[in-house]
Amino acid sequence: MDRFILVVDRAMRTLSGAASARRVNPAATQSAPPMTDAERGQSISLMRVNHAGEVAAQALYQGQALLSRTSRLREKLGHAADEELDHLAWTRQRIHELGGRTSVFDPIWYAGAFVMGAAAGALGDKTSLGFLQATEEQVEAHLATHLDRLPASDLPSRAIVSQMKQDEASHAQTARSLGARPLSPPVQGLMRLGSRVMTTLAGKI
Repeated sequence: MDRFILVVDRAMRTLSGAASARRVNPAATQSAPPMTDAERGQSISLMRVNHAGEVAAQALYQGQALLSRTSRLREKLGHAADEELDHLAWTRQRIHELGGRTSVFDPIWYAGAFVMGAAAGALGDKTSLGFLQATEEQVEAHLATHLDRLPASDLPSRAIVSQMKQDEASHAQTARSLGARPLSPPVQGLMRLGSRVMTTLAGKI
């Protein structure tokens, strides 16, 4: 029951925008040179996608932790979720600074990711870790493309995405070190398809 209450609390904080970062925002030390309307629109779209991904990450970790078999894995998932909560707060703040809004589909991303995380957790810790590793590797690659696409003048957004990319790589390495079981190519293909749907819709709405 305690774990369930914590899951509900994290969901409410994630979707309400009440979540706050524990670490200093990497954008805090960056200047924000003027951008054109087109550049600002591009940054808003990309950061909205990143925020949607962090909404899904919170749900994924909570679903996995709820059905994990060991306290050690729950501890690791909790640590990763806390870092991802920083990402959630940073991206939301940056979107608002740019004059944009988060995706209207955030509750759907959360619900879908929670189900996927719970399903992975139910299959055992090794499979759950494999799912975590594959997810983080895909996200890291996705963030690398965003660094290529973000306007060169948007230094605050670039600083946030760079730190996110570093953290995702660390999470994937943690999963590998704990004995993650590699997922089959078809499963990874389905994950990429789901990610493509989310990024396409979140980038626009």
